[in-house]
Amino acid sequence: MISNVHQQSDSCKFFWPPGAVNFFPGKDVIPYTMQIRLTLSVLDQTPIRNGSDAPGALQETIQLARLADKLGYQRYWLSEHHNTITLAGAAPEILISRLAAETKHIRLGSGGIMLPNHSTLKVAENFRLLEALYPHRIDLGLGRAPGGDRITAQLLNPSNTFDPQEYIQQIKDLDAFLSDASTPGTIGGKVRAIPHIDTRPELWMLTSSGESAYLAAHFGMALSYAQFINPIGAAAAIRAYKDKFRPSAQLSSPKASVGIFAFCSDDPQKIEEVQAVMDYRLYNFERGRFDEFPSYQLAKEQKYTDAEWQRVLFNRQRMAVGTPQQMRQRLETLAEETGVDELVISTFTEHFADRLRSYELLATAFGLKPRTAAAPEHQYQRNSL
Repeated sequence: MISNVHQQSDSCKFFWPPGAVNFFPGKDVIPYTMQIRLTLSVLDQTPIRNGSDAPGALQETIQLARLADKLGYQRYWLSEHHNTITLAGAAPEILISRLAAETKHIRLGSGGIMLPNHSTLKVAENFRLLEALYPHRIDLGLGRAPGGDRITAQLLNPSNTFDPQEYIQQIKDLDAFLSDASTPGTIGGKVRAIPHIDTRPELWMLTSSGESAYLAAHFGMALSYAQFINPIGAAAAIRAYKDKFRPSAQLSSPKASVGIFAFCSDDPQKIEEVQAVMDYRLYNFERGRFDEFPSYQLAKEQKYTDAEWQRVLFNRQRMAVGTPQQMRQRLETLAEETGVDELVISTFTEHFADRLRSYELLATAFGLKPRTAAAPEHQYQRNSL
């Protein structure tokens, strides 16, 4: 049996399975091989921390969104999950509305809406309404996973047959609704998504397998690869997307990002603790234990078999944990290897203050430009009476 803490006694030491691409090459400083300016964004799964509750998690989401807006993050995405007691975000469109009112500049969006769970018309109208309220600030990220389990997905949308062809038709219909185009999916143009507006939310396709990269290319949509779900295949999926990309009326050239679990600290002890908790969290998820609230106390008591430890090492490719200098090197390497200039950061910590501090340190490390409180020029103002 392998002790989790013993294996991590050197808090900056990372282990990798044979043949895996090592984006995070250990504690020794490696000279930069590139000089790029990365855009950073946030993916918030609205985690409920051990000892907290759903209302508390939602208040933390509001606080983090305000901070990300001030720090200069590009976009703030919210995930859709169901049938779990450890996450609070079942309805991204509702959270987006609240967070857009709490912020001034940052883009707000779904990362993502699991389209087969929903009526296509309802999704179109929800996001058109959001775009009308907050023009040029709304992203609509789409996925086809259930965001939980198939039983729950069936209850969310009883007409869902889990047929990939139906998902493709939904994408066609959604684009038609957002463009006021007449297609069979809109019953010959008799059904229109309201409100009618001159702008539309920015469409993103989410993928973890790489299959949806071809859909994004075909429909001329932006693509975000979920490295935090599947650490193998990001570079190949994004390369295929760029090779096959067909310009659309909304996007003239390929646009891609990569999402990853990440934590940054200047405290070696905190780095070790968060690494251990993330190892334990992903280990539990893969065994169907979705309702356990992970903590460092539980993580350090976990004993892994040799085979289980190899899985832990594999899962570490889904995350980056380290000091500001290490994180800049590792994330720049990830961006270079995958050919993107935007990374979407998702952070889980046992203590909320550590989560906030991590985003602050990353913003400083990557030279994000802090924003003032003034609203952008395109923000509608109420007319004087």
